[in-house]
Amino acid sequence: MIKRHFFLVAAAVLLALMVAAVVMRIAFAGDEKGGGGPGGPGGRGGPGGGRGQTVAEAVATPRQFADQIRVLGVARGRRSVNITSSTSELITRVMFADGQRVAAGQPLVQLQAREEDASIAEARARVAQARTQYERYKELGERGFASPMMIEQYETQLETAQASLAAAQARSGDRTIRAPFAGVLGLTTVTAGTLVNPGAVITTLDDIDVVRVDFPVPERYLGVLRAGTPINATIDAYGDEVFTGRIALVDTRVNEQTRSVTARAEIANPGARIRPGMAVRVAVQQGVRTAPAVPEAAVQYEGDGAFVYRIARSERGTNAQRVEVETGAVEGGYVEIISGLNAGDRVVASGLNRIQPGAPVRVAGQGGGQGGRGSAPAKASAQ
Repeated sequence: MIKRHFFLVAAAVLLALMVAAVVMRIAFAGDEKGGGGPGGPGGRGGPGGGRGQTVAEAVATPRQFADQIRVLGVARGRRSVNITSSTSELITRVMFADGQRVAAGQPLVQLQAREEDASIAEARARVAQARTQYERYKELGERGFASPMMIEQYETQLETAQASLAAAQARSGDRTIRAPFAGVLGLTTVTAGTLVNPGAVITTLDDIDVVRVDFPVPERYLGVLRAGTPINATIDAYGDEVFTGRIALVDTRVNEQTRSVTARAEIANPGARIRPGMAVRVAVQQGVRTAPAVPEAAVQYEGDGAFVYRIARSERGTNAQRVEVETGAVEGGYVEIISGLNAGDRVVASGLNRIQPGAPVRVAGQGGGQGGRGSAPAKASAQ
Protein backbone atom coordinates (compact mmCIF):
# COMPACT_ATOMS: atom_id res chain seq x y z
CA MET A 1 0.00 0.00 0.00
CA ILE A 2 2.85 2.38 0.88
CA LYS A 3 4.61 1.57 -2.38
CA ARG A 4 1.50 2.39 -4.32
CA HIS A 5 1.22 5.83 -2.69
CA PHE A 6 4.90 6.41 -3.26
CA PHE A 7 4.57 5.82 -7.00
CA LEU A 8 1.57 8.13 -7.24
CA VAL A 9 3.44 10.93 -5.47
CA ALA A 10 6.49 10.42 -7.70
CA ALA A 11 4.35 10.55 -10.82
CA ALA A 12 2.70 13.77 -9.67
CA VAL A 13 6.07 15.39 -8.92
CA LEU A 14 7.41 14.34 -12.34
CA LEU A 15 4.36 15.81 -14.10
CA ALA A 16 4.76 19.08 -12.19
CA LEU A 17 8.42 19.29 -13.19
CA MET A 18 7.53 18.74 -16.87
CA VAL A 19 4.91 21.51 -16.78
CA ALA A 20 7.38 23.89 -15.12
CA ALA A 21 10.00 23.08 -17.78
CA VAL A 22 7.56 23.89 -20.60
CA VAL A 23 6.59 27.20 -18.96
CA MET A 24 10.22 28.23 -18.49
CA ARG A 25 11.05 27.28 -22.07
CA ILE A 26 8.26 29.50 -23.40
CA ALA A 27 9.36 32.38 -21.17
CA PHE A 28 13.00 32.12 -22.28
CA ALA A 29 11.91 31.99 -25.90
CA GLY A 30 10.04 35.28 -25.41
CA ASP A 31 13.13 36.87 -23.87
CA GLU A 32 15.24 35.74 -26.80
CA LYS A 33 12.79 37.35 -29.21
CA GLY A 34 12.85 40.60 -27.30
CA GLY A 35 16.66 40.56 -27.39
CA GLY A 36 16.84 42.88 -24.42
CA GLY A 37 14.77 45.57 -26.17
CA PRO A 38 15.23 47.53 -29.42
CA GLY A 39 18.78 48.43 -30.10
CA GLY A 40 20.12 46.04 -27.41
CA PRO A 41 22.73 43.37 -28.06
CA GLY A 42 21.30 40.86 -30.49
CA GLY A 43 18.08 42.89 -30.71
CA ARG A 44 16.28 43.80 -33.90
CA GLY A 45 18.30 46.28 -35.80
CA GLY A 46 20.99 46.17 -33.12
CA PRO A 47 24.67 46.11 -33.95
CA GLY A 48 25.51 42.87 -35.58
CA GLY A 49 21.99 41.51 -34.95
CA GLY A 50 19.92 42.58 -37.99
CA ARG A 51 16.83 40.85 -36.50
CA GLY A 52 14.33 43.68 -37.11
CA GLN A 53 11.22 43.35 -39.28
CA THR A 54 12.31 43.03 -42.91
CA VAL A 55 10.72 45.80 -45.03
CA ALA A 56 10.92 47.22 -48.52
CA GLU A 57 12.21 50.76 -48.85
CA ALA A 58 10.94 53.70 -50.90
CA VAL A 59 12.56 57.08 -51.36
CA ALA A 60 10.56 60.31 -51.43
CA THR A 61 11.50 61.67 -54.86
CA PRO A 62 10.40 64.92 -56.56
CA ARG A 63 7.66 64.21 -59.08
CA GLN A 64 5.39 66.35 -61.24
CA PHE A 65 1.69 66.56 -60.35
CA ALA A 66 -1.14 68.41 -62.04
CA ASP A 67 -4.56 69.49 -60.85
CA GLN A 68 -7.07 67.89 -63.17
CA ILE A 69 -10.70 68.32 -64.17
CA ARG A 70 -12.10 64.86 -64.96
CA VAL A 71 -15.25 64.63 -67.10
CA LEU A 72 -16.88 62.30 -69.60
CA GLY A 73 -17.17 63.29 -73.26
CA VAL A 74 -18.23 61.82 -76.60
CA ALA A 75 -15.98 61.33 -79.63
CA ARG A 76 -17.11 62.68 -83.00
CA GLY A 77 -15.47 62.90 -86.38
CA ARG A 78 -13.97 66.21 -87.38
CA ARG A 79 -16.62 66.14 -90.13
CA SER A 80 -19.45 63.61 -90.23
CA VAL A 81 -22.44 63.30 -92.52
CA ASN A 82 -25.15 60.85 -93.53
CA ILE A 83 -25.19 60.29 -97.29
CA THR A 84 -28.83 60.59 -98.46
CA SER A 85 -30.82 61.18 -101.62
CA SER A 86 -32.83 64.35 -102.29
CA THR A 87 -35.41 62.49 -104.39
CA SER A 88 -37.20 59.16 -104.66
CA GLU A 89 -35.43 57.12 -107.32
CA LEU A 90 -33.96 53.72 -108.15
CA ILE A 91 -30.25 53.12 -107.66
CA THR A 92 -28.64 51.93 -110.88
CA ARG A 93 -25.03 51.70 -109.68
CA VAL A 94 -23.15 51.57 -106.36
CA MET A 95 -19.56 52.77 -106.79
CA PHE A 96 -18.06 52.21 -103.32
CA ALA A 97 -17.32 49.46 -100.79
CA ASP A 98 -18.07 49.42 -97.07
CA GLY A 99 -15.29 51.03 -95.05
CA GLN A 100 -13.64 52.55 -98.14
CA ARG A 101 -11.62 55.75 -97.87
CA VAL A 102 -12.82 58.23 -100.50
CA ALA A 103 -11.71 61.61 -101.81
CA ALA A 104 -13.82 64.76 -101.89
CA GLY A 105 -16.16 64.72 -104.92
CA GLN A 106 -15.77 61.00 -105.60
CA PRO A 107 -18.97 59.43 -107.07
CA LEU A 108 -20.70 57.05 -104.68
CA VAL A 109 -24.14 56.18 -106.09
CA GLN A 110 -25.76 56.61 -109.49
CA LEU A 111 -29.55 57.06 -109.55
CA GLN A 112 -31.79 56.34 -112.53
CA ALA A 113 -31.72 59.40 -114.83
CA ARG A 114 -33.50 58.51 -118.09
CA GLU A 115 -35.69 61.63 -118.08
CA GLU A 116 -32.74 63.84 -117.27
CA ASP A 117 -30.67 62.32 -120.07
CA ALA A 118 -33.53 62.95 -122.51
CA SER A 119 -33.81 66.54 -121.31
CA ILE A 120 -30.10 67.07 -121.91
CA ALA A 121 -30.39 65.72 -125.46
CA GLU A 122 -33.36 68.03 -126.15
CA ALA A 123 -31.58 71.03 -124.69
CA ARG A 124 -28.44 70.39 -126.78
CA ALA A 125 -30.57 70.27 -129.94
CA ARG A 126 -32.12 73.61 -129.09
CA VAL A 127 -28.72 75.12 -128.43
CA ALA A 128 -27.47 73.92 -131.79
CA GLN A 129 -30.52 75.33 -133.57
CA ALA A 130 -30.27 78.69 -131.76
CA ARG A 131 -26.56 78.95 -132.53
CA THR A 132 -27.16 78.31 -136.23
CA GLN A 133 -29.88 80.98 -136.37
CA TYR A 134 -27.74 83.51 -134.53
CA GLU A 135 -24.65 82.95 -136.67
CA ARG A 136 -26.75 83.22 -139.87
CA TYR A 137 -28.36 86.54 -138.91
CA LYS A 138 -25.07 87.86 -137.59
CA GLU A 139 -23.49 87.26 -141.02
CA LEU A 140 -26.47 88.90 -142.75
CA GLY A 141 -26.16 91.87 -140.41
CA GLU A 142 -22.52 92.31 -141.38
CA ARG A 143 -23.67 92.48 -145.04
CA GLY A 144 -26.44 94.96 -144.22
CA PHE A 145 -29.35 92.56 -144.86
CA ALA A 146 -30.45 92.13 -141.19
CA SER A 147 -31.21 94.73 -138.59
CA PRO A 148 -29.35 94.85 -135.23
CA MET A 149 -32.65 94.12 -133.49
CA MET A 150 -32.98 90.76 -135.29
CA ILE A 151 -29.38 89.83 -134.44
CA GLU A 152 -29.97 90.68 -130.75
CA GLN A 153 -33.16 88.59 -130.71
CA TYR A 154 -31.42 85.44 -131.99
CA GLU A 155 -28.50 86.00 -129.62
CA THR A 156 -30.99 86.03 -126.74
CA GLN A 157 -32.53 82.80 -127.99
CA LEU A 158 -29.08 81.17 -128.04
CA GLU A 159 -28.36 82.25 -124.46
CA THR A 160 -31.76 80.93 -123.32
CA ALA A 161 -31.09 77.55 -124.94
CA GLN A 162 -27.67 77.35 -123.30
CA ALA A 163 -29.23 78.10 -119.89
CA SER A 164 -31.79 75.32 -120.43
CA LEU A 165 -28.97 72.90 -121.25
CA ALA A 166 -27.10 73.86 -118.06
CA ALA A 167 -30.27 73.28 -116.01
CA ALA A 168 -30.80 69.84 -117.59
CA GLN A 169 -27.19 68.90 -116.89
CA ALA A 170 -27.57 70.04 -113.28
CA ARG A 171 -30.65 67.86 -112.84
CA SER A 172 -28.75 64.92 -114.29
CA GLY A 173 -25.84 65.66 -111.96
CA ASP A 174 -28.18 65.39 -109.00
CA ARG A 175 -28.63 61.74 -109.96
CA THR A 176 -24.99 61.11 -109.07
CA ILE A 177 -24.38 61.29 -105.32
CA ARG A 178 -20.80 62.27 -104.47
CA ALA A 179 -18.67 62.45 -101.31
CA PRO A 180 -18.82 66.02 -99.96
CA PHE A 181 -15.37 65.66 -98.33
CA ALA A 182 -12.58 63.13 -97.91
CA GLY A 183 -13.16 60.49 -95.28
CA VAL A 184 -14.09 56.90 -94.48
CA LEU A 185 -17.42 55.36 -95.46
CA GLY A 186 -19.47 53.25 -93.07
CA LEU A 187 -21.68 50.25 -93.72
CA THR A 188 -24.45 50.23 -96.31
CA THR A 189 -27.35 47.96 -97.25
CA VAL A 190 -28.22 49.46 -100.66
CA THR A 191 -27.50 47.76 -103.99
CA ALA A 192 -28.35 48.40 -107.63
CA GLY A 193 -32.16 48.30 -107.88
CA THR A 194 -32.83 49.69 -104.40
CA LEU A 195 -35.46 52.42 -104.26
CA VAL A 196 -34.29 55.26 -102.03
CA ASN A 197 -36.44 58.02 -100.59
CA PRO A 198 -35.49 61.54 -99.49
CA GLY A 199 -33.70 61.43 -96.13
CA ALA A 200 -33.03 57.67 -96.23
CA VAL A 201 -29.40 56.98 -95.20
CA ILE A 202 -27.41 55.32 -97.99
CA THR A 203 -24.17 55.26 -95.98
CA THR A 204 -22.19 57.42 -93.55
CA LEU A 205 -19.03 59.43 -94.15
CA ASP A 206 -16.63 60.47 -91.39
CA ASP A 207 -13.38 62.40 -91.42
CA ILE A 208 -11.65 60.76 -88.43
CA ASP A 209 -7.97 61.53 -89.02
CA VAL A 210 -8.59 63.93 -86.14
CA VAL A 211 -11.50 63.36 -83.76
CA ARG A 212 -13.39 65.98 -81.79
CA VAL A 213 -14.41 65.32 -78.21
CA ASP A 214 -17.18 67.49 -76.77
CA PHE A 215 -17.44 67.45 -72.98
CA PRO A 216 -19.21 69.55 -70.34
CA VAL A 217 -17.19 71.50 -67.78
CA PRO A 218 -18.67 73.24 -64.68
CA GLU A 219 -18.80 76.99 -65.15
CA ARG A 220 -16.51 77.59 -62.15
CA TYR A 221 -13.59 76.36 -64.29
CA LEU A 222 -14.16 78.90 -67.06
CA GLY A 223 -11.23 80.92 -65.76
CA VAL A 224 -8.76 78.12 -66.53
CA LEU A 225 -10.26 76.85 -69.81
CA ARG A 226 -8.82 78.29 -72.99
CA ALA A 227 -7.94 77.17 -76.48
CA GLY A 228 -4.65 75.28 -76.51
CA THR A 229 -4.99 73.80 -73.00
CA PRO A 230 -3.64 70.20 -73.11
CA ILE A 231 -5.89 67.27 -72.23
CA ASN A 232 -5.40 63.55 -71.60
CA ALA A 233 -8.07 61.05 -72.61
CA THR A 234 -8.70 57.38 -71.93
CA ILE A 235 -11.20 55.04 -73.56
CA ASP A 236 -12.56 51.86 -71.99
CA ALA A 237 -11.84 49.88 -75.17
CA TYR A 238 -8.09 50.59 -74.82
CA GLY A 239 -7.64 50.21 -71.05
CA ASP A 240 -5.19 52.65 -69.47
CA GLU A 241 -3.71 53.86 -72.76
CA VAL A 242 -3.59 57.66 -72.77
CA PHE A 243 -4.46 59.78 -75.82
CA THR A 244 -3.28 63.39 -75.82
CA GLY A 245 -4.89 66.42 -77.41
CA ARG A 246 -5.71 70.08 -76.90
CA ILE A 247 -8.83 72.16 -76.38
CA ALA A 248 -9.78 73.74 -79.70
CA LEU A 249 -12.80 75.78 -78.62
CA VAL A 250 -14.94 76.64 -75.61
CA ASP A 251 -18.61 77.33 -76.29
CA THR A 252 -19.86 80.89 -75.95
CA ARG A 253 -22.89 79.89 -73.86
CA VAL A 254 -23.38 78.30 -70.45
CA ASN A 255 -26.22 75.79 -70.07
CA GLU A 256 -28.76 77.37 -67.71
CA GLN A 257 -29.97 74.01 -66.33
CA THR A 258 -26.63 72.27 -65.73
CA ARG A 259 -24.51 75.42 -65.19
CA SER A 260 -21.83 73.93 -67.41
CA VAL A 261 -20.12 74.96 -70.62
CA THR A 262 -19.23 72.66 -73.51
CA ALA A 263 -15.57 72.46 -74.47
CA ARG A 264 -14.31 70.84 -77.66
CA ALA A 265 -10.95 69.10 -77.82
CA GLU A 266 -9.18 67.66 -80.85
CA ILE A 267 -7.18 64.42 -80.67
CA ALA A 268 -5.00 63.00 -83.44
CA ASN A 269 -6.34 59.60 -84.48
CA PRO A 270 -3.77 57.64 -86.50
CA GLY A 271 -5.08 54.24 -87.48
CA ALA A 272 -8.68 55.40 -86.92
CA ARG A 273 -8.75 53.68 -83.52
CA ILE A 274 -11.12 56.20 -81.97
CA ARG A 275 -14.58 55.85 -83.49
CA PRO A 276 -17.35 58.46 -83.45
CA GLY A 277 -19.77 57.84 -80.60
CA MET A 278 -17.19 56.38 -78.19
CA ALA A 279 -17.30 57.51 -74.57
CA VAL A 280 -14.08 59.34 -73.70
CA ARG A 281 -12.81 60.10 -70.18
CA VAL A 282 -11.16 63.50 -70.36
CA ALA A 283 -8.68 64.96 -67.88
CA VAL A 284 -7.91 68.66 -68.30
CA GLN A 285 -4.59 69.82 -66.88
CA GLN A 286 -4.93 72.99 -64.80
CA GLY A 287 -1.32 73.45 -63.77
CA VAL A 288 1.85 71.45 -63.13
CA ARG A 289 3.88 71.49 -59.92
CA THR A 290 6.72 69.43 -58.45
CA ALA A 291 6.50 67.85 -54.99
CA PRO A 292 7.98 64.86 -53.07
CA ALA A 293 6.09 61.64 -53.81
CA VAL A 294 5.98 58.11 -52.43
CA PRO A 295 4.18 54.97 -53.63
CA GLU A 296 0.55 54.62 -52.57
CA ALA A 297 1.37 51.50 -50.55
CA ALA A 298 3.70 53.55 -48.33
CA VAL A 299 0.87 55.78 -47.06
CA GLN A 300 -1.55 54.65 -44.36
CA TYR A 301 -4.79 56.58 -43.81
CA GLU A 302 -6.34 56.98 -40.37
CA GLY A 303 -9.52 59.02 -40.05
CA ASP A 304 -8.94 62.33 -41.83
CA GLY A 305 -5.16 62.06 -41.60
CA ALA A 306 -2.39 60.00 -43.12
CA PHE A 307 1.03 58.81 -41.99
CA VAL A 308 4.12 57.00 -43.21
CA TYR A 309 6.93 55.16 -41.44
CA ARG A 310 10.20 56.95 -42.06
CA ILE A 311 13.29 54.76 -41.87
CA ALA A 312 15.70 56.48 -39.47
CA ARG A 313 19.28 55.45 -38.69
CA SER A 314 20.81 55.74 -35.26
CA GLU A 315 23.80 54.43 -33.34
CA ARG A 316 21.76 51.40 -32.29
CA GLY A 317 20.45 50.53 -35.77
CA THR A 318 17.52 51.33 -38.05
CA ASN A 319 14.06 52.16 -36.71
CA ALA A 320 10.65 52.97 -38.20
CA GLN A 321 9.42 56.39 -37.12
CA ARG A 322 5.76 57.21 -37.61
CA VAL A 323 5.41 60.58 -39.36
CA GLU A 324 2.13 62.40 -39.98
CA VAL A 325 1.94 63.71 -43.56
CA GLU A 326 -0.39 65.91 -45.58
CA THR A 327 -1.21 64.31 -48.90
CA GLY A 328 -2.26 65.86 -52.20
CA ALA A 329 -2.93 64.42 -55.64
CA VAL A 330 -2.60 60.74 -56.52
CA GLU A 331 -1.24 60.00 -59.99
CA GLY A 332 0.28 56.92 -61.56
CA GLY A 333 0.43 55.01 -58.28
CA TYR A 334 2.22 57.79 -56.37
CA VAL A 335 0.96 60.14 -53.66
CA GLU A 336 1.93 63.79 -53.49
CA ILE A 337 3.37 64.71 -50.06
CA ILE A 338 2.57 68.33 -49.29
CA SER A 339 4.18 68.34 -45.85
CA GLY A 340 5.81 65.91 -43.42
CA LEU A 341 8.55 64.54 -45.67
CA ASN A 342 11.47 65.98 -47.60
CA ALA A 343 12.88 64.78 -50.89
CA GLY A 344 15.33 61.95 -50.21
CA ASP A 345 13.64 60.67 -47.04
CA ARG A 346 13.43 56.88 -46.86
CA VAL A 347 10.11 55.29 -45.90
CA VAL A 348 8.70 51.81 -45.47
CA ALA A 349 7.18 50.92 -48.85
CA SER A 350 4.72 48.21 -47.77
CA GLY A 351 3.42 46.17 -44.86
CA LEU A 352 2.74 49.14 -42.60
CA ASN A 353 0.12 47.22 -40.61
CA ARG A 354 2.85 44.91 -39.23
CA ILE A 355 5.07 47.71 -37.89
CA GLN A 356 4.93 49.55 -34.56
CA PRO A 357 6.23 53.10 -34.10
CA GLY A 358 9.90 53.02 -33.16
CA ALA A 359 10.24 49.32 -33.99
CA PRO A 360 13.58 48.14 -35.37
CA VAL A 361 13.48 47.31 -39.07
CA ARG A 362 15.84 45.81 -41.60
CA VAL A 363 15.69 46.88 -45.26
CA ALA A 364 15.37 43.96 -47.62
CA GLY A 365 18.67 43.26 -49.34
CA GLN A 366 20.65 45.29 -46.81
CA GLY A 367 23.19 43.75 -44.46
CA GLY A 368 22.58 43.66 -40.73
CA GLY A 369 25.75 45.50 -39.68
CA GLN A 370 25.68 48.66 -37.61
CA GLY A 371 24.25 51.61 -39.42
CA GLY A 372 22.79 49.35 -42.03
CA ARG A 373 26.08 48.80 -43.89
CA GLY A 374 26.02 45.95 -46.35
CA SER A 375 24.82 45.31 -49.85
CA ALA A 376 22.86 47.94 -51.78
CA PRO A 377 19.29 48.30 -50.45
CA ALA A 378 16.25 47.43 -52.52
CA LYS A 379 14.38 50.68 -53.17
CA ALA A 380 11.02 51.62 -54.64
CA SER A 381 11.67 54.92 -56.36
CA ALA A 382 9.03 57.52 -57.17
CA GLN A 383 10.61 58.32 -60.50
